[in-house]
Amino acid sequence: MKVLITGATGLVGTALVAALRSRGHDVCYLTTSKSGKPLPGAQRFFWNIDAEELDPEAFDGVDAIVHLAGASIAKRWTNTYKQEIRESRIASAELLYKVLRTLPHHSVRHFVSASAIGLYADHPDHLYHESDLAYDQGFLGNVVLQWEQAADRFRTLSIKVAKMRTGLVFSKKGGVLEQLVTPVRYGFGAAFGSGKQWQSWIHINDMVGLYLTALEKGWEGTFNAVAPHPVTQTELIRHIGKTLHRPVWLPNIPEFLMTPVLGEMRQLVFSSQKVSAEKAIAHGYRFQFPLLPTALSDLLANDKS
Repeated sequence: MKVLITGATGLVGTALVAALRSRGHDVCYLTTSKSGKPLPGAQRFFWNIDAEELDPEAFDGVDAIVHLAGASIAKRWTNTYKQEIRESRIASAELLYKVLRTLPHHSVRHFVSASAIGLYADHPDHLYHESDLAYDQGFLGNVVLQWEQAADRFRTLSIKVAKMRTGLVFSKKGGVLEQLVTPVRYGFGAAFGSGKQWQSWIHINDMVGLYLTALEKGWEGTFNAVAPHPVTQTELIRHIGKTLHRPVWLPNIPEFLMTPVLGEMRQLVFSSQKVSAEKAIAHGYRFQFPLLPTALSDLLANDKS
């Protein structure tokens, strides 16, 4: 199989490229940078989303596209940066679609798009499945909804579409886990708000495993890309402390203290989404790290004292 990837240099993208190559698949990717060292074993093509530039040769012989491109949401949401978050996901998908529909003899049969559980409304205990329609009405929910709608357009080109609603991706190579681990490591770990809000997480190996399975098995539809056992934020911080052999003793951090610091972005740590992995399991995926303690033990193995 030949796979074209956007966002290939990101946390999930680099791991996915390596995994695809190890399984004998051909990989090419789109990048906004004409400089820098190419990813090993993968051919790169340049694109400019703002100028709507994309080399059509990037689609030559491609069987599937994995759309991972998207600016980080872990930065303060100014009006300017909100636009970047939106355009990096939606405009990039639209550019792929526009170019692909001009190629009547393309070979693409599958479009697998990243998505996010931020689509689901904040709720203290509801277990969300893919069929739930209780969507977040704020900025993030609207972005994810438009993101998925952009992906669904590829169906008009007779291409199967799969959307992976991703939770907190934990990796030893940075990302959200490092932001959670750092204060705990130095004795300042604390949960946000009540600490009862649900955190739906996934180990990077399972995130990559889900994409591989979706590609190789031809998944179609929407899938929650989360581990089978979500935890509350208090449990998450305590498990990190236990794994690092650090005490977690500080009181919870109230929302009003973080509002001046985080602004609207505070919903990332104060909102609650308890999300089900049942559909992915029913489609045959077997998680390597279904439980948080074993995932943290694997990821923080060199960080214990």
